[in-house]
Amino acid sequence: MKKIILMLLVSVSMAFAEGFTLNSDEFSGQLGNAQVFNGFGCTGKNISPSLNWENAPKGTKSFAIMMYDKDAPTGSGWWHWIVVDIPKDVTTLKQNSGNVALDLMPKGALQTKTDYGVSGFGGACPPVGHGSHQYVITLYALDVDTLGVKADASPALVGYMVNAHTIAKASVVAYFSR
Repeated sequence: MKKIILMLLVSVSMAFAEGFTLNSDEFSGQLGNAQVFNGFGCTGKNISPSLNWENAPKGTKSFAIMMYDKDAPTGSGWWHWIVVDIPKDVTTLKQNSGNVALDLMPKGALQTKTDYGVSGFGGACPPVGHGSHQYVITLYALDVDTLGVKADASPALVGYMVNAHTIAKASVVAYFSR
């Protein structure tokens, strides 16, 4: 009986987020110069990619986007981009919406501080000769309208709040080295 209940729960949870996907038209497998940071010794354009998603699970009240490099030589990885409070009816972020000066984010969305120490998109910039780094952009479907964090919140605090309210998530992965 326990086995049947467990199988049923797994089937229900898989169907719950079935088809929840995240895509980008700007890269496929490898980040380009457009998504590379301009600073820290890197000379990229620091343009956040456009993102689009579909099939959010029932109960989604908002979204968050986080870009993370687990291969950064920090002992804790590197947070490159964090956006929270994206309204539930939004399914696209425009290219370069991570540039806070351009004000391209949907109304209500908030970009919080990254490991670069500022809000907004901070592109890839692995150390020279450190090998290929994996950059994961994850979209989180959340069960709250707003997380209640401020723009200067630490990436760890925002991550904690996002994970506490995640219904489902979808990711795209790209690599970059220099």
